Amino acid sequence: MAGKKNFSGVIAPVVTPFGEDGSPDADRFIEHSEWLLEEGCTGLAPFGTNSEANSLGLDERMELLEELVDSGIDAKKLMPGTGMCSTADAAILTQHAVDIGCGGCLMLPPFFYKGVNEEGLFRYYADVIDDVDDDRLRIYLYHIPPVSQVGIPLTLIGRLIKEFPNIVVGLKDSSGDWSNTKAILDAYPGFEVFPGSEVFLLDGLRNGGSGCISATANINPRAIRKVFENWQGPDADTLQAGITATRKAVQAYPMIQVMKALIAHYRNDPVWAKVRPPFTEMAKPDAEKAIQELAEVHGFKLNIPETA
Repeated sequence: MAGKKNFSGVIAPVVTPFGEDGSPDADRFIEHSEWLLEEGCTGLAPFGTNSEANSLGLDERMELLEELVDSGIDAKKLMPGTGMCSTADAAILTQHAVDIGCGGCLMLPPFFYKGVNEEGLFRYYADVIDDVDDDRLRIYLYHIPPVSQVGIPLTLIGRLIKEFPNIVVGLKDSSGDWSNTKAILDAYPGFEVFPGSEVFLLDGLRNGGSGCISATANINPRAIRKVFENWQGPDADTLQAGITATRKAVQAYPMIQVMKALIAHYRNDPVWAKVRPPFTEMAKPDAEKAIQELAEVHGFKLNIPETA
């Protein structure tokens, strides 16, 4: 697993804008993605949890991904979420991502059936890999048991690395448990491990991590990138404390809704606040309170251009 990393740095699971008619808005999606890269994101992970991925159809995901690449964004910087409950759907999304040149795929385990054993999870990933059957494929496992209720145990990670050493190359750990992230880093040196929150960015880097894949990179990418760039410097702990405070303030609210409310406010574009069922938008007073609190208490302001 040693050698040049496929991904590193600050990766944003891009929030998905929806137009007035409720369909994904490709123009806003591209505009936000370009801004994220300009502000310091080293990569993008569209169709993650905070992208409302599982409220999108297969065709919608593939069309949006094509729009990103067609807009001129480097496909190698894209790590789209392709994990689904069925191996057939997962293979379709994964093959599509490989075909258009994406640098990797972020793959949830099959998450509907609970209490499945490790052998079943191994077969799921193995079947998708066999179906795609492409040496260009790079898989990043997505461990998010607080949401999926289906975890990716340490022993399964090791088995997948051994069986598919050039394909299963990394993992996003959204367990929220630093001891789990540390155990993966210790067990598999060279494996590209990304904490799912910038709260653990500095600890991760000090222990061999590759960066972070964090929802709040959608709204605070520059400050998070600063920690990544200066993690060995004298101000690293102070910089980390700043991004930790912002993250905790944001996650005190429903994450998807508050991030979209912030983008809508600072872009002066109310359409950005739209979400898809089963979510509902933040009530206007709640959104205004969050925006005011983040600005006044935490000095937070989204440095983002208004939508034209």
